[in-house]
Amino acid sequence: MNAPIPCRRRMLAFLAGAACTAAAPPLFAQGNGSGQVITWLVGQPAGGTVDVVTRLVARQVEQVLGQTVVVDNRPGAAGAIALQAAAKAPGNGSTLVTVPGPILTNVPTPHLGKELAGVAMLARGPMVLVGTTARALPTHLETLLAAAKKDPKAFAFASSGNGTSQHLAGEMMNQMAGTQIVHVPYKGGSQAVADVIGGQVPLGMLGITPVLPHIRSGKLRAYAVTTASRSAMLPDTPTFGEAGLKGFDADQWFAVATATGAPPERIAALNAAITRALQDPGVQAAFASAGVVAAPATAQQTTDFVSGDLARWQALAQKARLPLE
Repeated sequence: MNAPIPCRRRMLAFLAGAACTAAAPPLFAQGNGSGQVITWLVGQPAGGTVDVVTRLVARQVEQVLGQTVVVDNRPGAAGAIALQAAAKAPGNGSTLVTVPGPILTNVPTPHLGKELAGVAMLARGPMVLVGTTARALPTHLETLLAAAKKDPKAFAFASSGNGTSQHLAGEMMNQMAGTQIVHVPYKGGSQAVADVIGGQVPLGMLGITPVLPHIRSGKLRAYAVTTASRSAMLPDTPTFGEAGLKGFDADQWFAVATATGAPPERIAALNAAITRALQDPGVQAAFASAGVVAAPATAQQTTDFVSGDLARWQALAQKARLPLE
C-alpha cells in the first residue's frame, strides 16, 4: 500500500526533523558486531509505505544502538531480490530486511524460520473494500454481496497485484461469502485507486491510506475493513465480521528479519532497539498517517506469526487455485 503524497511528506519531515532519542549504551558486545554498519534492505522503491516505515524505525534504532544504519532499496521480483540478498549476507546480524506481507509468489523466496531468522515486528494495518460512487452500486456490504451472487459478471475488485495481501483478502471474501467477484490485478496501488474512482473497476480491496481522501471526498464508498477491529482512520466503517462475514480477519504487516545463524544476543539487542523505536511518539504518529499501528513482538513471536500467516494464506491460495507471479 502506498501513502498519498501529503502523508509521505509528513513522515519524511519527521525523519528529517525528529529530535534524537538519547543514545543508550552499546547493546552489542565487543567482538560481536559492535561498531559495524547495519544495512537494512527494503524490497520496494523509495517513498512507499514499506520504505517510509523502515526509515522511521531505522533512524531511531541508529540512535539507540549508536551505530550507523543504512537503508538500501533493492526493489524487484515482488521483494524477493532483497530477501535473497539478506539470506546470503553474513550470519552476524549486520544485514536486516523488511518483510512485508502477506505476499505469495512463485518466485523462489527465502522464508522466516528457514533461510531467514525473525528479528521483530514493525507494524500491522487493515485493508478496506471500497466501491466507486460513479456507478449505482449497493450501499452496504450485505446487499453488495447478495447482488454479486445474483450476477457475478457485474462485479470485479482491483488490488495492487497477484498474491498481495489485498488480492488474498478479496479471495477470502469470495470464499466466505460464496461469491465469484473477479480479481483485477494492478502493478501497484495508485492506478488501481484511479480506476476504481473512475468506475473502470467497480470495487477495490486496497490499503486505507491511498483511498482515505477519496472516501472523505465522496468519490469512494467504504464497505468494510478487513481486520477484526475497526480502524481508527475509518471509525464509522464496519468490519467484515460486523457486516456479516463472521471470523473474517486479514491485515497487512511488516516484519524484520536477518540471515539465519545470527547470534541470539545480537538478535535480542536488535529486537530491543526496534521495540524502543516503536514506542517513540513521533514514530507512532507517522505510522498512524500511513494507516498502520506499531506491533512489537519478540524474535520468536515474529517468526511464528509470519510462518503461520503465510501458511494460512497458502492454503487459501491452493484451495482457490489463485494465479501467482
